[in-house]
Amino acid sequence: MGVKVRREASRHRDYRGDYIDVLPPSLMKIIRKQGDDKVLFADKVLKFTASGKMKRRILIITDFAIYMVDPETDTLKRRIALAAVDKFCLSELSDNFLAIIIPTEYDMLLASTRKTQIVTVLVEANKSTSDYELEVVFSNRFEYNASADLVKEVQFEEVEGGVRTRIVWK
Repeated sequence: MGVKVRREASRHRDYRGDYIDVLPPSLMKIIRKQGDDKVLFADKVLKFTASGKMKRRILIITDFAIYMVDPETDTLKRRIALAAVDKFCLSELSDNFLAIIIPTEYDMLLASTRKTQIVTVLVEANKSTSDYELEVVFSNRFEYNASADLVKEVQFEEVEGGVRTRIVWK
């Protein structure tokens, strides 16, 4: 009742890209130092750590990589090559959670009001630089590697008035 179910068609919209209103020179310097020039998306997100804490981060997507930057110090916390990303996991409900699955490293669980746009930009960027399309999995229960030796499961459930999200250790 009143809960919107995610539609596949929502991935095919036109979007703005930079939601932090023109990247500061310090962030552009980080990106250029890594060899990237073109920013496709930039916004503030919440990242969930292995211990369950939430950290504010700036998510920057270029045509070759995903960057996680600490907004307080403008320091690069993580760079993930798009080629290393295997798939994305999202729920079928209207929540803000997105898991980026990276088989060679630990995965990333993010919360963003623009998760559909993030997935769309990443899929399009990967499609333009490689021959395969990234898989997008819609499920109300999925697992991700929170660290090298810790697997967590995210569970989504419709409740009256919204969606309840639980993150449990496996």
